[in-house]
Amino acid sequence: MDSRRQLKIASVIQEAFTDILTREGRAIYGKAFVTLTKVWASSDLGLVRFYLSIYNAENPDAVLESFNEKKFELKRKLNEKLRNQLRIMPEIEFFRDETLDYAFHIEDVFKRIKEEDEQIKLAATAKPVKAKAKKISATKKKAPAKRKAK
Repeated sequence: MDSRRQLKIASVIQEAFTDILTREGRAIYGKAFVTLTKVWASSDLGLVRFYLSIYNAENPDAVLESFNEKKFELKRKLNEKLRNQLRIMPEIEFFRDETLDYAFHIEDVFKRIKEEDEQIKLAATAKPVKAKAKKISATKKKAPAKRKAK
């Protein structure tokens, strides 16, 4: 469980980093759509992890790699923004946040299950109708045969 101080530091860093991304992010990630979904600070505040959602990119791992290549520059810019709020700038790490991808995957699975369920229901209701039609036609064939009087 994160302490109040961790949460507050993470919030302050997230605000500053989103500002950096909106101003200078295109130089880092190009045409991709990158959002900062979560910031986590360690208990000793020596490490901060940024979780990024990366969309509209051919290779999201390459975008993440470009963040790692420019880590020193991003840390310097964060330090400039937060020098009055933090004594020591923590180390930063970047991770890809796949929670939205997973949520979309689960939604697709539920859609497929619902479609299969509807197909099963349609198939179940269609079979008895055919069976009743066969029974009716079978009884009609037997009915015309009458007994001759003796």
